[in-house]
Amino acid sequence: MKQFIPRLFALSALSLALCTATTQADEINVMNSGGFTAAYLALKPKFEAATGHTLSTAWGPSMGEAPEAIPNRLKRGEPADVVIMVGYALGDLIKQGKVEPDSRVDLADSRIGMAVKAGSPKPDISTVEALKSAMLHAQSIAYSDSASGVYIERELFKKLGIEEQVKPKAHMIQKTPVGQLVASGEYQLGFQQVSEILPVKGIDFVAKIPEQVQSVTVFSAGIPVGARHPDAARALIRYLASSEARAEIIKSGLDPK
Repeated sequence: MKQFIPRLFALSALSLALCTATTQADEINVMNSGGFTAAYLALKPKFEAATGHTLSTAWGPSMGEAPEAIPNRLKRGEPADVVIMVGYALGDLIKQGKVEPDSRVDLADSRIGMAVKAGSPKPDISTVEALKSAMLHAQSIAYSDSASGVYIERELFKKLGIEEQVKPKAHMIQKTPVGQLVASGEYQLGFQQVSEILPVKGIDFVAKIPEQVQSVTVFSAGIPVGARHPDAARALIRYLASSEARAEIIKSGLDPK
C-alpha cells in the first residue's frame, strides 16, 4: 500500500473521494439549508458521477419553528448523514450532542443582499445612510426567517435607528423564498443571503448591504450522531470543502473558505 500513497496525494479531491469510498454505493441523506442550495445543486451530480453514491436531500432552514427546520427534522428522528447549515446553529447541535464535534467543516461565508422586482428602480444602498434612506422610503420590506432575517429584525434596524419607523411595514417570511414575494409585487424590498436571491426569477439583485453593517453567516457541514453512512458522508464533506468546489460556490454568491 505504501507505494500508492504519493499518487493519492496527487489526486483531485473528487478522485480521492472515489478512491476512499467503499465498494458499495450508498444513499447519503443530506439536510441542507437555503443559503448553500445553489452551490450544492451544481456540485451534487459531479460527486454522484464520480463516487457512485447518491444524495437524497431534505430542505429546511437552519433554525426557527417551521417543521422543515433542520433541528426539528433531527428531533423527529429523520435520517441524516450530513447536515449543511448556518455555522452557529450547527454549533448548537454539537453542544446538544446531536452532531459529531470532530465532523464540522466550515464551507463558505454568506452575505446579505437586497432585491427588487425585475425592472423596478434600484435604490442606492452603497452607504449606511443610503441603506437607511431606502428602508425608510420603502412601502414594504421582507426578510427571511433564517440567520439573515434574524439579524435584520433584531440588530440591523436598531443599528440604523429606524426600528420603530419600519416595524409596521417589515415582515419576516417563513418557508417561501423572499425573492418570490418580491417578484410577485407583494413586497417592494427583499433582503436575504445573496446566494438565495440570485436563483430567483422575476427579481433584480441590487447589491450587498454595506460592509459596516453587514452580517457574515458561515455555512458549515457536519455528521449527525448515528449517521448510517459516516464514511460516505465524510467523502461528501471533503469534496464540498475542496478547491474543486470553489468555482461553483463563488458563482452561487458565496465566498468559499
